[in-house]
Amino acid sequence: MPSTGPRGAAEIGSRNEMETVVVAAGLMVQRGRVLLAQRREEDEQGLLWEFPGGKVEEGEEPRQALEREIEEELGMEVAAGELFDAAYHFYPSRPILLLVYRCRILKGLPRPLMCRDLRWASPEEMRDLAMPAADEPIRMHLLFRGEDSSDTVLTSEG
Repeated sequence: MPSTGPRGAAEIGSRNEMETVVVAAGLMVQRGRVLLAQRREEDEQGLLWEFPGGKVEEGEEPRQALEREIEEELGMEVAAGELFDAAYHFYPSRPILLLVYRCRILKGLPRPLMCRDLRWASPEEMRDLAMPAADEPIRMHLLFRGEDSSDTVLTSEG
């Protein structure tokens, strides 16, 4: 077996070769409640609740990707606004860069077209929901800033 140099270098090399997946998600708020989507049971990390959105395709701007994903998955039109927060998480299968944008709903009502369920959750309710590790820093950002008042960050206008 060829030498890989210092102990563990082969593992580090394999991690560096993994391509980071960029995911754009939307922060949509109405009456102090955040829109969350529940992943389908058969999906990776099935049944966990997440900020709706999806992968940014090659050559796609993250806001455009988010608007496309929301249309496909929830059947509504949104305007992706300013970046609310970003989080990086290294899953065993691949690293994820999660970009969360404030979104304003332009047209339609959210429907669970490509997810198991949807819910408008208060910050208090969000504490008890199982969410992917990549979403955790975003949830903590919302909870620790006292957004339950809904007058600052948690507005649908962004």
